[in-house]
Order: sequence, then C-alpha cells, then structure tokens
Amino acid sequence: MGKEIERKFLIHQPEWDNLTKPKGKLLRQGYLLTDQTKTIRVRATETKGFLTIKGQTIGASRLEYEYEIPVGEATELLDNFSVSELSKTRYEIEFNGKLWEVDVFTGDNEGLIVAEIELESEDERFDLPDWVSTEVTEEAKYYNSNLTIKPFKDWI
Repeated sequence: MGKEIERKFLIHQPEWDNLTKPKGKLLRQGYLLTDQTKTIRVRATETKGFLTIKGQTIGASRLEYEYEIPVGEATELLDNFSVSELSKTRYEIEFNGKLWEVDVFTGDNEGLIVAEIELESEDERFDLPDWVSTEVTEEAKYYNSNLTIKPFKDWI
C-alpha cells in the first residue's frame, strides 16, 4: 500500500529571493477526478508523465499510488480529460539531509509559493530552512486540487 506523509509550508519571500536555486522543472498538472476523499491527477514535465491516485488526507498522511507514463500520453490525458488544471515550476532543494520541493505557481495561482517535505512518519523531526515560514499542511485551500478550483488570485 502506498502512503504519502507530506507537510506543506509557505515561504519567507526575501530569503527565498536571495537563495541560490537549482534549475526548476515546469510542471503541467491536471485532475481527472477531484473530491474530498480522492483525486486522480495527471502530471507532465518536459520528458515524463505521471498518473497519480491519492486518497483523503488525514493529518499529513494519505494513500498515494503514482505511475510513470509516457509524456505524450500524459499530455493527451491533460488535453482531453482534465477537468481542472494548474502550472508551476518546481525546485528541488536539499537541506540538512531532506529534500524540499518548492512550487512556484503560475497563471491563476501566480504569487503563491509552497514548500513541501515528504517524511517517513508524521512525528519525524526535521530542520526548517530560513526560507520556510508558516505551516499550512492542514489547510485545504493549499491542496493543488483545490487550487485548480479556487485559485490564489480569487482569495483576495
């Protein structure tokens, strides 16, 4: 059984802006199904595609099954079956032995930056980089699937 344990944080903008970052990856991400208990997501990068099925989030955990698919098929699924979609640039940053994935959203979610860290257990300890700010793990409005329905531009 696949299980994802992930915590989400907002960032400190000045520290993030001053950080030397690796090259980011542009992600196109759409949903074939999204409701409160499950999502089916398709993601395309420049070279790979992924089909991901996620269960309901409880705390920082949920069931997750992810499968690599050809990028052409991912694009076809996005073009023909996606009911909602977003784009973002993802930066992968190592900090004190942990991988942080930082998503800089574009389009209707421009201005939003979310840092995520995957853990082995919900009570795992880890260090926060100085560019990490407020935790938003349990705030549903920050779920990517919800950002496709009520984007960041509509929050204000």
